[in-house]
Amino acid sequence: MNRNYYKIFAGDYIKDMKERLQYFPITAYSIIMGLSGLTVVFNKFYHMQWMPKVFYDVSLFFTLGLFLLITFLYGRKAIRYYGEVVADFKHRIRINFFSAISISFLLLSIAFLGFWPFLSMIFWWVGLLLHTVLMFYTISFWIRHNFEIQFMNPAWFIPVVGNMLIPVVGVEFMPKGLSFFYFAVGFFFWIVLFTIFLNRVIFHHQLPQKFMPTLFILIAPPAVGFIAYMRIAQSWDAFAIMLLFLAYFFVVLILFLYKSFRKIKFFISWWAFTFPLDAITIASVVAYQITAQPIYKYLAFTLFALTLATVAYVSWMTIRKIRQGEICVNED
Repeated sequence: MNRNYYKIFAGDYIKDMKERLQYFPITAYSIIMGLSGLTVVFNKFYHMQWMPKVFYDVSLFFTLGLFLLITFLYGRKAIRYYGEVVADFKHRIRINFFSAISISFLLLSIAFLGFWPFLSMIFWWVGLLLHTVLMFYTISFWIRHNFEIQFMNPAWFIPVVGNMLIPVVGVEFMPKGLSFFYFAVGFFFWIVLFTIFLNRVIFHHQLPQKFMPTLFILIAPPAVGFIAYMRIAQSWDAFAIMLLFLAYFFVVLILFLYKSFRKIKFFISWWAFTFPLDAITIASVVAYQITAQPIYKYLAFTLFALTLATVAYVSWMTIRKIRQGEICVNED
């Protein structure tokens, strides 16, 4: 009887694991985006002598290990459940999250630049090539399909953010002209997509609950754009200030929308909270480095505290939901 019981238990466990692998979400890469962005924040604070280096070191290798684990799991899903991956790639919303893979490579490249430049260069080239392919495929996918306005959500900005990330390390590995190309494409589509998104949220139905956290993505394009522009042009000019202040505007706007986030159910999309906060924190540190104005230092510390609290809370919720078996499930 005990033997039969263990057979049934083992069979149910194996079946459960197979189902979880089948529904392992592409959105899991948003975790890497959030943690690698936090790693870069730790590195900036270390270089400003605001905190010890150990936080950067631990975060760097923890994030790398988690990236390899997520890539292994999604790779297994691609082998065993190829049809599911193809379905994700043809999905009108999930297709935008595939760019999170290439962005993860680019963010790891930024994180490793000061620690191991050779590995940073490898991550960057892989991220560049992969993101270029995904960017052109995604944009062509948008053009080839007719979309109802309700399909529009801030996740569409993810490929745009990737374009603006390329120059951050790209200025070390390629001519500035190519960096300006990716920056210009990213900036152009940010403006276009934001116009469409504003039309969607004002004149049409509200965003579904699971996509509410993606509103934080609105902070990322101007914040990352500011960082990229400073790396390319190295000029504290009117355009740079405009990008930075637009990022601050979206931070305040999100704070005014706090009621929209109070009762939403946890989804893996909650990680969309994290990377934009990382980006605006880094942008504030960069602004302080250039201007030495104390206001940017105070903003950097305030945003850093908010970022840490957000990452800690979302991490705790993720672990909790994994233990409850509510993560790798069919969301359709």
